[in-house]
Amino acid sequence: MTAPVVVLVGPPGAGKSTVGRLLADRLGVGFRDTDADIEQLAGKPIPEIFIDEGEPHFRELEVRAVRAAAETHDGVLALGGGAVLAEATRTLLAGLKVVYLEVALGDAVKRVGLDAPRPLLAVNPRAAWRELMEARRPLYLEVATAVIDTEGRTPEQVADAALEALEKNA
Repeated sequence: MTAPVVVLVGPPGAGKSTVGRLLADRLGVGFRDTDADIEQLAGKPIPEIFIDEGEPHFRELEVRAVRAAAETHDGVLALGGGAVLAEATRTLLAGLKVVYLEVALGDAVKRVGLDAPRPLLAVNPRAAWRELMEARRPLYLEVATAVIDTEGRTPEQVADAALEALEKNA
């Protein structure tokens, strides 16, 4: 079975896609984002999936996309922010190198804005983000083999820190 070199997890605005591409370049491997996989599979953007079919349907697609990517992709894999909510996904991540990109609300706002089309942050985005993190942070920590604080760091610095963490945990 093929497995990713590293899996990136974290909330919206943590930099999973940006840092993931940098890491993939530095490691000489491919990059894959399960949110992009879901959009391709569904034939529409994630916000439309939430509106048309609802969050439970989206989460089912997400579990399938993560499983397929984890079993076939041997590069850097970025998961959607809520992927860790599924117990099946957390079980799948056991034994893999998983880096949790931790981000403060202020940095997340700067990176993605709170008016971006993010279904779970649509109403009272700051309060929703805090609530989301209260629920998800323990799950990110549960699956992580390394935690990188992104506060005040450029994507390049975060990628450097992730590489260091991967070398220490090799």
